[in-house]
Amino acid sequence: MTVIIDYGVGNLFSLRSSFAAIGEEATVTADPAALSRADRIVLPGVGAFADAMAKLRASGMEEALRAAAAKGTPILGICLGMQLLFDKSYEYGEHEGLGMISGEVREIPVSADLKLPHMGWNALSFGGRKHPLFRYLEEGDYVYFVHSYAAVGCDPFVIARAEYGGPVTAAVAKGNVMGCQFHPEKSGNVGLRILKAFCEIKEGEV
Repeated sequence: MTVIIDYGVGNLFSLRSSFAAIGEEATVTADPAALSRADRIVLPGVGAFADAMAKLRASGMEEALRAAAAKGTPILGICLGMQLLFDKSYEYGEHEGLGMISGEVREIPVSADLKLPHMGWNALSFGGRKHPLFRYLEEGDYVYFVHSYAAVGCDPFVIARAEYGGPVTAAVAKGNVMGCQFHPEKSGNVGLRILKAFCEIKEGEV
């Protein structure tokens, strides 16, 4: 069973529809107890880091998510959901994250000819080795981004990058905890292939 966490800041309909498109039933839930029964968990997120983190804690999902991660349940953070996995963010101040992956979230440094947010389609680079999350992708496949902040100081865990005035962290993984800065649910067939691969990852595989 795939569980999509509902804590008030996610693009839930698009995600559930994308899982349905690959034949995977996904349950959207605001019940922390559901995470203990999940085969895999998706942590979505849009908006501001501090607000999302506060809602995650208030909902009781933070503790349940930590327990699921310790158990080995595959977890996928998407967009802001990925950023929450890191130690802290500097979006409108300094805010503590989940600390499941070492690193920080900072504004993307861009030159005058580039604008924020980094929005639109961009190519993925895997650095010569593909993580199981990207088993059905090819180097240079395009996915859809919408973000102004990105993870830094996390090189050991980076599994994909994109270019936007320099290298930008596009995806990370540390064991069973994974994250995509881009939106698989908005990335067409490429995104569906990523979600399919995620559904095939079993406890202990990564």
